[in-house]
Amino acid sequence: MAKSKKRLWITLSLVLLVVLLLVAAFLKSKSQPKGEEVTMESAEERTLYETVAASGRIFPETEVKISSDVSGEIVELNVAEGDSVLAGQVLAKIDPDSYVSAVERGKASVSSAKAQLAIAQANRESATAQKEQIAAQLKNARAIHERNIELLDEGIISRAEFDQSLSNVENLEANLSAAEANIRSADQTIKSNEFSIESAQATLDELQTSLSRTTIKAPVDGIISSLSVEQGERVVGTIQMTGTEMMRIANLNSMEAQVDVSETDIIKVVIGDSVDIEVDAYLDKIMKGVVTEIANSASNLTGAASLNTDQVTNFIVKIRVDPNSYKELIRPGISYPFRPGMSASVDIYTEKAENAVTVPIQCVTARELEEDEKKELDKEFKEVAFIVTEADTVRMLEVKTGIQDNEYIQITEGISAGDKIVTGPYSAISEKLEEGDRVHEKKKDNDKEKKSGIKVTVN
Repeated sequence: MAKSKKRLWITLSLVLLVVLLLVAAFLKSKSQPKGEEVTMESAEERTLYETVAASGRIFPETEVKISSDVSGEIVELNVAEGDSVLAGQVLAKIDPDSYVSAVERGKASVSSAKAQLAIAQANRESATAQKEQIAAQLKNARAIHERNIELLDEGIISRAEFDQSLSNVENLEANLSAAEANIRSADQTIKSNEFSIESAQATLDELQTSLSRTTIKAPVDGIISSLSVEQGERVVGTIQMTGTEMMRIANLNSMEAQVDVSETDIIKVVIGDSVDIEVDAYLDKIMKGVVTEIANSASNLTGAASLNTDQVTNFIVKIRVDPNSYKELIRPGISYPFRPGMSASVDIYTEKAENAVTVPIQCVTARELEEDEKKELDKEFKEVAFIVTEADTVRMLEVKTGIQDNEYIQITEGISAGDKIVTGPYSAISEKLEEGDRVHEKKKDNDKEKKSGIKVTVN
């Protein structure tokens, strides 16, 4: 009997426990919110900046390569890398001995040509005097011949005497023509000698120029940013082509960032855009700049490789760094905080929207249109976002978007400031949610945040 009562109590206890569990489950299900669990955020007005991110290196805005125009041994080197120089300062000298000898030969050639000109001028003067003498003799002979014509008619002189006077006139006329030809020849010789002098003088000028180029001078003020030679080293150079690069002079007071921008972003960039610049050597220091130059041709177009559309096409953009944005980096011992070739990353501000209605980027998704809408609108997808109503349901609204930054996107049509928008999870926004679905807001785990000290963001 006692055993039967014990079994009865056990059975009743188990039944009561099951009933209690069922009641608890029912009450819990009644207390849980209905619908999809989502995160929400209100649309807000804010100033939005669209940026293009790129990376590259820091270079001097002005950098001059110093090359040799003449060949020879460096006999004097007056600078070291990092030295400040002024325009006109002597940087180096190349052995001038052979060029000095060449200049002396050139001077001798000019003197010889001038001597030949003097001889030709003397010959012309002699020919001119001879012509004048023959002209006087011819004048006298013609007068005598004129008288002989009358005397022959009167029979005073013989035919032989008359013919002799005629012969004298003709000989003198021939001699006069020869003298005139000698003068013309002397004139041509003078012109030839004048040309010879000009040629010799031009050769001498060229040799003197080569001699002057054995002294290498700074063309601009700046810093020796690179030195490629040592004293005693031989350099090769000609006037017609670039010779051995000896050094570079840079103006480190004016620096620029040269970055690669992809072809999809380059159309957004214009000269004058403001830029944030971060140099790897100075972490957490943001410097300011402005776009000064945009390449018209891609930087990686090389021969046949340019026909390969699989490779990324980039364009070089030059950005002047504002000296006022890094003046605190200048301190004793560091007059120039940047060195050519330092790595840099930039954000180019391409567009600005003030008082723009914005939502987090993940709020906007693309949904496929119905077949009839595809034909009518001639597109396959539409951009939509989900607004939470007072009845804890969602409305799917088609929206039009504008610019965006790394976190927010501008809504130009479809949503107003203050509307509560579904922000996550992305799987719900992109696939699960439909018009009229019930939703409830996911609660943040504040206790976990307090313990860890890290703010948890739910997507």
